[in-house]
Amino acid sequence: MNKRYNYIFFDLDNTLWDFKINSYEAMQVVFKYIDIREDVTFDTFFMSYSRHNHLLWDNYRKKGITKRELTRKRFQNTFEELGITGVDAEQMNKDYLREMPKQQKLLDGAIEILNYLKNKNYQLFIITNGFKEVQEKKLISSGIDGFFNKIYISEDVKSPKPSNEIFEYAIKSSNAKKTQSLMVGDDWETDVMGALKFGIDSAYLGKESNGNKAIQTAHNVHYISSLCDLMKIL
Repeated sequence: MNKRYNYIFFDLDNTLWDFKINSYEAMQVVFKYIDIREDVTFDTFFMSYSRHNHLLWDNYRKKGITKRELTRKRFQNTFEELGITGVDAEQMNKDYLREMPKQQKLLDGAIEILNYLKNKNYQLFIITNGFKEVQEKKLISSGIDGFFNKIYISEDVKSPKPSNEIFEYAIKSSNAKKTQSLMVGDDWETDVMGALKFGIDSAYLGKESNGNKAIQTAHNVHYISSLCDLMKIL
């Protein structure tokens, strides 16, 4: 697809900021300060937490639970599954959210592609699901906040991806044109399908990418295997 984009909207977690590694590292810090039975290893704890967190976030995106329920239940459900008692779920969540944005690991090529796009005068934005107090700190601590004209966080907009509302809000607020906009993300449902349903082309950073042919294009989706593959599109 030979097409000119001017407005590039990035997802944050696992697209630019390495959520998988950073969340693991943050949880290790918090885990050290709680009294856990010896037979419950950190990896066992983290796997259980990750599963519950994923399910609760899915429900939260569908507006089935509140933010407070999500942040409490992801730890409470983990404690119950593993038979852990005497640990306050809400306090552990506070400790975790305090440590999380301190982590600075970015995906390979993140700084390189942001510099490349900025030097070519693309207008750069973030559209992210998450909590305002955490997402903003992630951008600052990892040193990439200065690349973006505006940051759109689902908690602020009161509507998470993949809903039309957050994409519409971002397009209008940034004075962007849908036909000149590209959404870059790692989640097929929230980033790619959400953008496509609203009428924005997408670049999918995912497993469907063909390593031998970095860029594939079909149905207004660019499949990329690394962030630097965006240089072949933009």
